[in-house]
Amino acid sequence: MNEIPRQKTLVLTGASRGIGHATVKRFSAEGWRVLTCSRHAFDARCPWPGGEDNHVQINLADPNDTIAGIERIREKLEDGKLDALVNNAGISPKAEGGGRLNTLDTDLRTWGHVFHVNFFASVVLARGLKDELAAAKGSVVNVTSIAGGRVHPFAGAAYATSKAALKALTREMAHDFGPLGVRVNAIAPGEVDTAILSPGTEKIVEQLPLRRLGQPEEVASVIHFLCSNQSAYVSGTEIEVNGGQHV
Repeated sequence: MNEIPRQKTLVLTGASRGIGHATVKRFSAEGWRVLTCSRHAFDARCPWPGGEDNHVQINLADPNDTIAGIERIREKLEDGKLDALVNNAGISPKAEGGGRLNTLDTDLRTWGHVFHVNFFASVVLARGLKDELAAAKGSVVNVTSIAGGRVHPFAGAAYATSKAALKALTREMAHDFGPLGVRVNAIAPGEVDTAILSPGTEKIVEQLPLRRLGQPEEVASVIHFLCSNQSAYVSGTEIEVNGGQHV
């Protein structure tokens, strides 16, 4: 009699829209259980399996709530194993009128807010769920950005530097989590067709080698690859998902 394989589990932050929403759909279609994390309560309009039972409300801007949320996640892991953690949540505040916040204009409170969500929450969650990731020989994927490596016309300084720090964190985590059997990688999306895009993005798209926006589903596919056995010997890398924008 064949043994029924255990269902794999993903914890995903920033699941409510864009890349996160597409990632939920991709992993659910592949038979994974997806635990979604966001600062909002579960929205009944979300159609994926498990619904509210698979949702954890966490305010990643609040370090105390992020730490407390780890226990709420742990309670939902029925076998004490976590196959993947995807740190996708990110915020990119704008100036009045949607303008770019540079290093001269960004106040300290905004810097702290951005770094708590985009950077610190990633290491807090990974470290807090270390044993569960190790038990599954799981994978961590940090979602960085094209803005982490260059000045971007729309992404602010706090956002860009938080993503650059997240790239460096990926390298450090790969080194530290590797002996536990846990792989850590990053993806760096470019101009993807989501709500975060700013007016004027079409001018950037005209210069891209592929001459088009990326689709959230295309980014979700790369995330799935990094969480699957197809990438079993890939760790400590950042994959550019930007239609050649980085060249």
